[in-house]
Amino acid sequence: MQSTVIVSIAKKEIMDNIRNKWIILVSVMFAILTLVFSYFGSFGGQGWQDLGMTISIMANIVTFLVPIIGLMLGYVAILGEVERGSMNSLLSLSMTRLEIVVGKFLGLAAVLCFTILVGFGAAGLLIAANVSSVDFLEYSLFIGATMMLGLVFLGMAIFFSTVFSKRSTALGGAIFIWFLFQMILPIVFLGMLIATVDISSVVPGSSISVPGWYHGLTLMNPISIYSSFLTLSLGPVASMETSLLIPLPEWYSSGLLVGILVLWILLFFILAAWRFQRQDI
Repeated sequence: MQSTVIVSIAKKEIMDNIRNKWIILVSVMFAILTLVFSYFGSFGGQGWQDLGMTISIMANIVTFLVPIIGLMLGYVAILGEVERGSMNSLLSLSMTRLEIVVGKFLGLAAVLCFTILVGFGAAGLLIAANVSSVDFLEYSLFIGATMMLGLVFLGMAIFFSTVFSKRSTALGGAIFIWFLFQMILPIVFLGMLIATVDISSVVPGSSISVPGWYHGLTLMNPISIYSSFLTLSLGPVASMETSLLIPLPEWYSSGLLVGILVLWILLFFILAAWRFQRQDI
């Protein structure tokens, strides 16, 4: 692979999104949401919350928004070039298909990570200026984990942009993927748990003892992995498991959860490259 070719493709993706105001709009949205939830999140008129409390409040919002942004950035990454007829021009310039996939992924990943860093970073600095206790390490872990969650869904979107032949179908696939991981899988896994565990015998306010297979299944959902990582590393965040007082298993670790998120990213990147190599244009 030629690094200059990959860099040029990545630069094109970055500049296209700058011209479309993606970076500015999403960064501003993240910053505003973070500031609003930090100041008004307590609903008690207490003013600014520290960064730890802000993370707990924002985590549930992040699991809704960041996957959508990752999917919207990548669902036409390859398909859009094919529809416009520019893909043949790229391939005629001695660019390999692998270089195109790598360049597009890196460019869009840079856009996604930059918007998250600027949006949450700027808001974090403003919050830090108004509170006494600041743990920038925890906040940095939150930002890093959020980037990884976005990259998982960006990889999924690029893969599906090599599968579908129409923009509308690719958009439908992206919407389905969001519903699958945000709603369908958690409900299915919870239903399986309820079917095998006697919830009625649980004392109100006490945690539920669940079988190991349930926690194994939740590793199939990157959103659950993200929430578990924040809970394990930074403290409890709002999620279906915490609302039902389901404790994390002892064999969960921050390294394990981060490693699985990395595997999710690599899996869909490899699938995208493999599928694009075999795609007729």
